[in-house]
Order: sequence, then C-alpha cells, then structure tokens
Amino acid sequence: MLRDRYDPMDLFALVPALGMTSDPVLMRLDTLLDDDRVFQTVRGDLAHRFPRTLIDGRPSTPVEVILRMLVVKHLYGWSYEQTECWVSDSLVLRQFCRIYAERVPDDTTLLRWANTLQPATLHQLLDHVVDLAQQRRVTRGRKLRVDSTVVATAIHYPVDSTLLGDGVRVLNRALQRAKLLIQPGSDRARTTFRDRTRSVQHVMRRLITTSRQRGEQVTAQLREDYGRLIELTEQVAQQAREAREILPPGESAGRQVREQLETFIPRVERVITQARRRVLEGRPLPAPEKLVSIFEPHTAIIRKGKLGHPVEFGRVLWLDETEGGIVSRFAILSGNPDDAQQVAPSLEHHISRFGRAPRLLTGDRKVSSPEGERSARDRGVQQVVLPQAGRRSRERRVYEQQRWFQRGRRWRAGIEGRISVLKRRHKLARCLYHGSDGMERWVGWGVLAHNLLKIAEAAG
Repeated sequence: MLRDRYDPMDLFALVPALGMTSDPVLMRLDTLLDDDRVFQTVRGDLAHRFPRTLIDGRPSTPVEVILRMLVVKHLYGWSYEQTECWVSDSLVLRQFCRIYAERVPDDTTLLRWANTLQPATLHQLLDHVVDLAQQRRVTRGRKLRVDSTVVATAIHYPVDSTLLGDGVRVLNRALQRAKLLIQPGSDRARTTFRDRTRSVQHVMRRLITTSRQRGEQVTAQLREDYGRLIELTEQVAQQAREAREILPPGESAGRQVREQLETFIPRVERVITQARRRVLEGRPLPAPEKLVSIFEPHTAIIRKGKLGHPVEFGRVLWLDETEGGIVSRFAILSGNPDDAQQVAPSLEHHISRFGRAPRLLTGDRKVSSPEGERSARDRGVQQVVLPQAGRRSRERRVYEQQRWFQRGRRWRAGIEGRISVLKRRHKLARCLYHGSDGMERWVGWGVLAHNLLKIAEAAG
C-alpha cells in the first residue's frame, strides 16, 4: 500500500549535546520540496506501479522519502548504492529525506520506484520549479540562451563483431532459461538449445588476432572470419525463433522469456543484415540506419565537429536557459538534428511559461538561420543575437559589431559553463539509465536538481 510520509521527528533534538544543525542550502531545498503540487505529481505516478498499490499490500516506502532521495542522488551525482549508504550514515540527510530513525530503503527498492516515474511527469515538475524561480525572482524570463550537447549512452564502441557477439550472448542466455521450461530429451530440443558460445568466442579471438596483422591475405581472412561469425549468429537466431514457438503458454516465466526473445531477435537480425552489407558486400550504410547497440537501440551516431570527439554515440540534449542560471526546458532529440529547427519550439515554450517573449535571444552559429531570426522577431524578441555562419556580407558584419549584439554574444558563452556543470556535477555526460524513457529520467532529474540548487543558493 502506498504510504505518503513517516510521522515527523527532529533528529537533532535527540542529540542536543552535539549542537548539530542542517546544511543551510539543504534547509532551503527542504522548503522548496515541501510543496503539495510537487508531492501530488510524483504520487500520481507511484500510485500506478501495481493495480492495487493504493489499497492493498504492505506499507511502501513513503512518497516523500522517494522524492527527496532521488533529488539527493542527482544533486550530488551519486549512484543508488552510494545514496543508500550516505543517507543511512548522515543525520542531516536522514532529516532532509524525512526518513528520521526509520530504515533507509535499499538501492534496488529506490531504483524500482524511480522507474515508475514517467518522463512527462519530470517535465511537469520542471515547469513547476521554473514557476517557483519566477515567484522568488530568481529569473524573470527576460533573456534566453539556447544550445545543444550530447549525452552519451552506456554502450561500448560499436564494432560489427562485438555487436554480433552481444547478440549471441543475450540470445543464448534466454535459450538457457527457456531450456529449463521445456521437457528435454527430444532431438529437436537438443538442436534448439545447443550452446554455440565457445565457437563464437573462438572466431572473435581469431578476428582480433587477424586485424592486428598486415599483408594482402589479411582482408580475405577477415572476410572469411566475419562470414563464419555471421553464420553462427544466424544459427543462434534460428534457435531462438524455434524456442519461442515451443515455449509453454500460460506460465509467467515462459512469458518473460518469450518477451525477451521477441525483443532481441529483431535487433540481432538487424545487426546480421548490416554486418553482411557492410563487411561481406562492401556497401556503405547510412548513419541513421545503423544499429549501434542491441541494448540501447535508441542511440544515435552524432557528429558535432569536435576535435577530441569527432563521433559521439548517444542522444542530443537541447537546453533553454534564462537569466539566473535556470534551465527552463530540455528536450531529448532524435538522430542528429539541425539546431536551427529548435529555435521556434524554445520560444513557444518560453512564451507559455513566462507569458511573453524574451527581450534577448542568443545562440551559437549552428542555431542561426534567416527563418529563425524572422520567427523570433515575429514573436516579439527585440534583440536576436544569432551570429551568421559562413561568409558574411559587409552589412552583416557591421550589424554583428553593434554593442548590444556583442554583449549578447558574451552572455551566450555562459551556457557552455552551464553544460559543463550539468555534466560534471549532475552526471549528464553519460546516461546510466536504460531506454529512451530512461534517458528522459536521467536528464530530467539532473536538470531539476540543478534548478532547485540555484533557487536555494539565490535565497541565501
């Protein structure tokens, strides 16, 4: 049964001799989170974890505790294990998370509750936090700067051989689970559940050894080894399809294995197709059509022209920031989109939140476009500071040398520092949650923790 909160207690009153007090920033954060709208938004999602969560079962971890522990986790960039450890060990964090003298929930318990929250809920929470920033005059929405960055997904560097090896490993694991549910002994069962892991590992080791060699015969040997690896992967995929058909219906364990097979078989087949096309047939494959991970299929191949990272694997994160250091909006974009197309959605969201267009809009050269500038002026933006990319006319150079334009460009540079803080302090450099929804949760909690911290620091 879903529980709202524990009975309140003052832990510091229990140890008066120590003279302990809470951290001033955490005290102000405590006031911000003590908001019924935030509480009810989170509670609405947690109530749908199971059909009878609200009325049946043993008492759950309180909603208030889950909310505050997730804020603490992303505020300090901790893992779930570290969050459990440090909250258990600290009277200050116990008081802040409203756990008091109760048992701190396990990291796995917190993870399961966190996965219940929907991405749309985090966007609602962000809008409410931006409203709080307005009410406390941390920001007034007079300026808006926009930029994009890449949040990497938790994958290894995508190579055809390792992707094929991942597919064999995952399908073989599911086959071994299915084997326990099916009566053994028949010839078909022995063929279906044959373990080809050692054969695949042998071919992959040979591929690694061959790739380090030099000579005319290396290319032919690599093609032969890749052909053998693709053949073995196809055999394992066929075994998985057969196992899916003979799994006993009605059993819970059987449904789980079938769902796993139905999820990974199409991905492995896609990896086989692209490996055959690229390696054996020598035909290039466009980046949007490539599958770079069977575990994180939403991962995109992104080229932003960085010297140290010419190619990145993850998702593009779009950020809107107003004065006061408040991130008013974030968006996880698909593929490798054009930054110039994101100006209009940013302005529309800003107008809906603040009731008016910003006086100043600024971005880097990748955001600049004639359509974007016209769109901004049509919406009432007075100063549009979007430096033109490429060769500029004499009139454009004179226009961009005006004092207000240069001041806007200098203010725009601050969003680079904001991105750095989000990546270093709130761990947005690499997403450790799974799936597209997991990416939204990871970024959403990081942005929320950052905004709450900025509001608390401004109140001091």
